[in-house]
Amino acid sequence: MSAVQAGSAAERLRAALARPDAQIDLAETALLAVLAEHPGLDVAEYRARLATMGAALRERLRADIAPADAIVALNRYLFDELGFRGSERDYYDPRNSCLNEVLDRRIGIPITLSIVYITVGRALGLKLDGVSFPGHFLVRAPLREGTVVLDPYGRGISLGMAELQQRLRALHGGVAPPESVVASYLKPATPQDILVRLLRNLKTIYLQRRDWANLLSATDRILIVDRDLAVEHRDRGTAYLQLECFRAALADFEHYLACEPQADDADEIRRRVIELRVAAGRLN
Repeated sequence: MSAVQAGSAAERLRAALARPDAQIDLAETALLAVLAEHPGLDVAEYRARLATMGAALRERLRADIAPADAIVALNRYLFDELGFRGSERDYYDPRNSCLNEVLDRRIGIPITLSIVYITVGRALGLKLDGVSFPGHFLVRAPLREGTVVLDPYGRGISLGMAELQQRLRALHGGVAPPESVVASYLKPATPQDILVRLLRNLKTIYLQRRDWANLLSATDRILIVDRDLAVEHRDRGTAYLQLECFRAALADFEHYLACEPQADDADEIRRRVIELRVAAGRLN
């Protein structure tokens, strides 16, 4: 990707996120967030494809359809008719984190399938929100009977409290947490929350592959979404260090320590800072 293309992609993402949260188009920003992986991506075309899906389903349904019935229709349409499904053979394929690839292949992971689900569902008038549930992104919808929690990776199944508690056992010493704790994990995710989680999935894949250039790119994009995430400055500094960009690494490590002086890894980062200051001095 050329510097001109990268700059254009970054500016487009910043502009899309500059709107009030209620006006941010989740699908559009998810597509803009992966322009580095797909420099020639036609964002408008893929956004229009989602709009067409929503319109096609809306035309089949009664205008006064109950939200619960609309969810059933949405599940049948996306998973039975269109064949969207969760990736099982290669969960960590980067394509599963790119919304355009998910629309092309109809295979994804919880967060990208949730973006499809939310976008098409909102076209039906459903009040759907993402949920940054630990380990597995979910969707919530308010119904007359109460809020329902849905799993698009599991073909839109509804999850009860017992199932949600079970999914949290590993985080709570093997014990099911109380309902109040589960409820604290079910708050609506902001568009920024969703994009950061999406890009962190890509960053994790690149880290496992020791692909430092793409890790750097993903971290840059996370910091466009939220520049106050100190840990991302640390991780970007690590990528810069691996790429032998010593001054840039030093700046990011110093920023991290200024924000998180008591972090568990602060002493290790301080040692790196001392080494990088020496290295940077030699470059003068």
